[in-house]
Amino acid sequence: MSRKAWAWAFYDWANSAFPTVVSTFVIAAYFAQGVAPDPASGQAMWGWMQTAAGVAIALLSPVLGAVADAGGRRRLMLLACTVFTAFFTALIWFAEPRPADALWALACVGLATVGFELGTVFYNSMLPQVAPPERLGRVSGLAWGLGYAGGLACLGTCLLLLVQPDPSPFGLDRGNAEHIRATALLVAVWTLAFGWPVLLALPDPPPPRPRWREAARKGLAEITGLLRGLPHRPAMARFLVARLFYTDGLNTLFAFGAIYAAGVFGMPFEEILLFGIALNVTAGLGAAGFGLVEDKLGARRTILVSLVAIIAIGLGLVLVESKAEFWALAVVLGIFMGPAQSASRSFMAALAPPAEVSAHFGLFALSGRITGFLGPAALAAVTAATGNQRLGMATVLVFLALGAAILLTVREPAATRPGWATPLA
Repeated sequence: MSRKAWAWAFYDWANSAFPTVVSTFVIAAYFAQGVAPDPASGQAMWGWMQTAAGVAIALLSPVLGAVADAGGRRRLMLLACTVFTAFFTALIWFAEPRPADALWALACVGLATVGFELGTVFYNSMLPQVAPPERLGRVSGLAWGLGYAGGLACLGTCLLLLVQPDPSPFGLDRGNAEHIRATALLVAVWTLAFGWPVLLALPDPPPPRPRWREAARKGLAEITGLLRGLPHRPAMARFLVARLFYTDGLNTLFAFGAIYAAGVFGMPFEEILLFGIALNVTAGLGAAGFGLVEDKLGARRTILVSLVAIIAIGLGLVLVESKAEFWALAVVLGIFMGPAQSASRSFMAALAPPAEVSAHFGLFALSGRITGFLGPAALAAVTAATGNQRLGMATVLVFLALGAAILLTVREPAATRPGWATPLA
């Protein structure tokens, strides 16, 4: 890969610390076990928070993506989102292990989630700048693998530096969960410390650039035109609808995986961290491995293979009673998590016209969030109604199956069709 491609990919290393440590394995489990009144209500409360964040992301992402296209300020907007995410992530430190702090914790995580997801709109839209069409899958997949490595490295650092040492080398009060809360501070620093290479390597176009008001006007006109034109672009429209469902399932799976493991199988924080490390190892290998062959296999086929595997293994995860069986299935599941997302990114990059790529990735984010409240809401509602975390988690499989079924009707675009790409070097 080129130097610019590596700089772009390295941002995956930087920002993957947030979903790994905060959204999935540490802070999510801490909230359910230490802040919320009980794990089941914690899972439900976390679901409603993710629902609210999903609505905000759905409303903002396509508009801001179009504004970034019109104003030529992708780098500046990525910087703003990165700082915003780090700031509210750091504020999670003040959420102490008591139900009175639940609202604070949910607000901080929710706002940081909005910043993180909006940042990915501008980051993903830079992919066509660093990779030719025939290499989109390879660059996207390897970057996603690097992201899992970054999440793994941050998670391992949390385990070895903060969570496991007793007494803490930093004088952290374990009785007040400071060793857990400090992981949010580490994520904030990690994001800022490693997120800068792409900001240097991929500058915005030189002035003159339109003023913000003019960029906003043009951006709104652009996104309106894209939405009106979707009925005349059936492949794009069906792909976005398919992604709407399967990304809802994937995001819900990521957001509640640790909460489920903690509540159903009684995993303590140390084991959840080890579980997260193992999952990130297999997920990173899967993303990088599929990335090397995706340009030959085809992005659509890569997504479908991954979704079918996740559904089959996920069914086992909600049925098994043994913790050892849960571990084994979850680690295998990790292999297919990255490719489903990475191939979606390269699929979209191939479909989007270069001049409108940020706006299209705004629609891409919209398709992952416009009904982003449905997955967490369905899980929260079923969990709250039955008091059973297994039944709540089973709702994820329905969303994945619907997305896969719709994707079967999407025709492969030429730029991602097997045999179109040039041979890998």
